[in-house]
Amino acid sequence: MTAPVLPTRQVRDTSVRLTSLGYGAAQAGNLYRPSTDAETADAFETAWDLGIRYFDTAPHYGLGLSERRLGTALRHRPRDEFVVSTKVGRILAPSPGTAHLKDTEGFDVPAETRRVWDFSRDGVLRSLEASLQRTGLDRIDVVYLHDPDEHWESASREAVPALVELREQGVVGAIGAGMNQSAMLARFVREADVDVVMCAGRFTLLEQPALDDLLPAATERDVAVVVAGVYNSGLLAREVPPDDATYDYTQAPADLIDRTRRIAAECTEHGTTLPAAALAYVRAHPAVASTVIGVRNPDQVRQAEERHSAVVPDELWTALVEQGLLAEAAAPAALR
Repeated sequence: MTAPVLPTRQVRDTSVRLTSLGYGAAQAGNLYRPSTDAETADAFETAWDLGIRYFDTAPHYGLGLSERRLGTALRHRPRDEFVVSTKVGRILAPSPGTAHLKDTEGFDVPAETRRVWDFSRDGVLRSLEASLQRTGLDRIDVVYLHDPDEHWESASREAVPALVELREQGVVGAIGAGMNQSAMLARFVREADVDVVMCAGRFTLLEQPALDDLLPAATERDVAVVVAGVYNSGLLAREVPPDDATYDYTQAPADLIDRTRRIAAECTEHGTTLPAAALAYVRAHPAVASTVIGVRNPDQVRQAEERHSAVVPDELWTALVEQGLLAEAAAPAALR
């Protein structure tokens, strides 16, 4: 039985509405290990049944495999009932000389193509056209510039104007950038005509640099923020962090694991869990429109939705501040 659609937030004055929980489709591109077509299809079906209607992908994810699988899963759905975001900035160029090898950037797929950085106007148009072909969809709702950290000039002067033109033509619904930092995202918000940004790992229960730059700018400019990497690549993903927990994709330092375990103990004391608190913390900020969680199979989708829907008591934040585990200015009550 299909559940009601999750709550949605409109992105600026566009027609795009994001569900409060979004489906991160990197795993559909065989991130770290293979996923079968059937497992991926079942995960998408489960997400739909649970009311998730926002799906995020990118050419980078599995050299196009994620986009193809997502398109297959959604093609038969009513087009106006879901939102898809993809990304531009990495063109997939044929690479026959490496086709017998595996991809070297974390995805278990043949290296039949290679990624080429390209934030030019032509690159944006070619990338979007290729994404439309891979997904088989008639349009992409949200287009992000993908990790333009070293490409500010071309991204801001060429890629953004190209995306603005596509938005004005109705080819895409909303535009923005997605990055693993907050400072340049704040610059895009202040200096470019963007509607939404995706911030990965820089606004979490453990660290909040986005509170100093991105989130105030987004609030001022009415730009929606989508938060990804809410578990800091694993450290916040379990009820009690293990000794080998990862943080920013490497082994977490011992002192950070200890601090996280102390936060987890407070969560237990207040009748909730560390992952549920991590999600509740993020969605408490008024600029946050959606939280995207990477999932691989139906069980992970159900777990993500349960955590997202969990009620976390306000007393937890007070306790974390009193224990010195969360700055008072960063507590949810101060963010409202």
